[in-house]
Amino acid sequence: MASNRHLGRIVALQTLYEQEFRLSCNDTNLDVDEILQRNINRYADTIEDQDFIVKLVKGVIQEQAELDAALQPVAPEWPIDQIARMDRIVLRLGLYELLHEPSVPPKVVINEAVELAKAFGGENSSKFVNGVLGTVLRNQESPSDTTSETPKKSSTSSKKKV
Repeated sequence: MASNRHLGRIVALQTLYEQEFRLSCNDTNLDVDEILQRNINRYADTIEDQDFIVKLVKGVIQEQAELDAALQPVAPEWPIDQIARMDRIVLRLGLYELLHEPSVPPKVVINEAVELAKAFGGENSSKFVNGVLGTVLRNQESPSDTTSETPKKSSTSSKKKV
């Protein structure tokens, strides 16, 4: 089931990436449900838990403002719209799971997000994602100081790549 969920996260990531890309292009024919179903159908023989994918995609879209607001103080040097699109979506997916999927252990969520960043992000994406989500997790465990540890900019940054 774990690898099945990993593939599910990849499908969710692809769907959210296409949705955000098409929004940025002012695509008037954008239908997230159509994109989601097309992406799920590609792997229908492999994916058992399609509801997990739908829940992730719909949840990230519905909670996007909350997710972005929660991410911004953790990475204050990186305005959310300047984070590379792929990194931003991986962060939203990971944060959504941390906040709304209590059945998934937090370390699994972060590990999965790091793996997605390694596979689909830039050279330093995995370190950035690990740092941001790790800080969120630490802040959840001890919410008294939310700015004690913030991910540092790397010399080859994860700045906006479109």
